Amino acid sequence: MKKKVLVTGANGQLGQTIKELYLENDLDLDFVFVSKAHLDITKKDDIDVFFENTDFKYCINCAAYTNVEQAEKSPELAYEVNAKAVRYLAEACKKREVILIHISTDYVFDGEKNEAYTIFDKVNPINEYGKSKLLGEVYIQETLKEFFIVRTSWLYSKVYGKNFYRIILEKAKTEKELRITNEQKGCPTDTVNLAKYLISFISNENKDYRVYHFCDEKVMTWFDFAKQILSQNNLSGNINLVEINNYRTFAKRPKNSILYTASK
Repeated sequence: MKKKVLVTGANGQLGQTIKELYLENDLDLDFVFVSKAHLDITKKDDIDVFFENTDFKYCINCAAYTNVEQAEKSPELAYEVNAKAVRYLAEACKKREVILIHISTDYVFDGEKNEAYTIFDKVNPINEYGKSKLLGEVYIQETLKEFFIVRTSWLYSKVYGKNFYRIILEKAKTEKELRITNEQKGCPTDTVNLAKYLISFISNENKDYRVYHFCDEKVMTWFDFAKQILSQNNLSGNINLVEINNYRTFAKRPKNSILYTASK
């Protein structure tokens, strides 16, 4: 019998990427994809009923509140989705003996370290989004023994969602100049690579339950990434890219988002 895998947040860029890989490849797995319309994970009773009527072996939680700026202004929703709902999901997984694979973030760190962050480094989020994601991690570790928490950074899809990659391409069609910060550095991560990595936990029957780091390996600033995006799409001559170091945002953001992945 094929292992049954639940994927929450199926309409997000990562969820859609996992679905695409599942449909295009002959995976010996049975995936079930649910969006908020099918399963609102902020509602404990809905989760309990949903899990009672199924027989999942794994749950990949791609659902998240990722609006960093808005989380700073009204953090309640961020905590509801990224922390409280994660606790509900972890409790349901424990009750039904489901292995949880949860996506977390580089934003659990403060960005003050000069080197890449390892899974052993002290967490210290500097904005409400990061704090809400860290609390979700804590709830999982308090509730479950069988879990994978996968921290990733600067996630983007070339096909799905609203992300830096797609925004740069869209702006290149209509704007003559783009001013992009060089204050932050990290490793932009393609959802395709992360999706394959997550599926490998299941396919390889990994039982080393713990926190992991996964990101693509090339370190760059947002300016470097924008330059790469334009070059890859033959748009470098269409727009003037200006490097700036005083980009202002409402939420504080870690200057260093590099994750050490050798232990993955």
